[in-house]
Amino acid sequence: MAKVKYSALVSDMRNKLNGSVLSKNRAGNYIRNKVTPVNPQTAAQQANRQQLGSMSSAWNGLTESQRQSWRGAVASFPYTDIFGDRKELDGKSLMIKLNLNLLNAGQSQISSAPASVAIPELGITSGTATVANGVELLITPSTVPVGFSLLVYATPPVNGGVYFVKNKYRLLGTATATAGAVDLQALYDAKFGALSAGDVGKAVSVRCALVSNTTGQLGVGVDIRIIVA
Repeated sequence: MAKVKYSALVSDMRNKLNGSVLSKNRAGNYIRNKVTPVNPQTAAQQANRQQLGSMSSAWNGLTESQRQSWRGAVASFPYTDIFGDRKELDGKSLMIKLNLNLLNAGQSQISSAPASVAIPELGITSGTATVANGVELLITPSTVPVGFSLLVYATPPVNGGVYFVKNKYRLLGTATATAGAVDLQALYDAKFGALSAGDVGKAVSVRCALVSNTTGQLGVGVDIRIIVA
C-alpha cells in the first residue's frame, strides 16, 4: 500500500501503488516499476520466518503483567517512519522487535519490557576488501562497548555501477574489534563464499550497528561501500 504525506498538496509518497514503487533518494522523489522478487525459499529465509512466528506466539505465553509492561513502554522506544516522523509500535510489535535483535546478537530473550538505554555512537572510518584477506573494517570506538554487540550485515559482490543494494544486505553475525580493526573474512566467507579474482573491481557494502545485550535496542546502522582489490 502506498503511503502519502499531505501538506497543502502532496509532499511525499512512499511504498507500492499498483505496478509502481514510490521512493526517494538524494536527487528527490522518484517512481520505478515494481519488480516481484524471486522467493527461493532458502533455509535462511525459512529460519527467519520461523523465528518471527515463534516470537509472535510467545506473546500469548506472557503473563498479563508482562504484556502490560510492553504496552506501557512503547513511548520509551520510538522509531522514525519512512517520512522521518516519530512513531511508536504497539506492545506486541515492540516485544518482537527487541527480542529479534537479541536473538541476532546471540543474547537471552526478555519477557518484560526493559528500561531504555543510550546507544553509543558508532563510526566506520575505512574498509578494505581483497581476494587475499577478505573484508576488514576500521571502526570507532576501537573496541565494542561493554554491554553491546556489533551486528554486521553485508552484500555479496555487485557490479561497480550498482548502488541500490538495500535488498541485498544479509546478516553475517556479531563481530569483535581489536584496536579498531574488525576482521570479517570468516563471517563473510561463511555467508557468501571467499572473494575471488572475478570479484576484483566489484563493490561490497557493509553495514554495522550496535545492539544492547540487555534491552535489544539497535543503534543506527553505519554503511560503507568497498571496491574489491
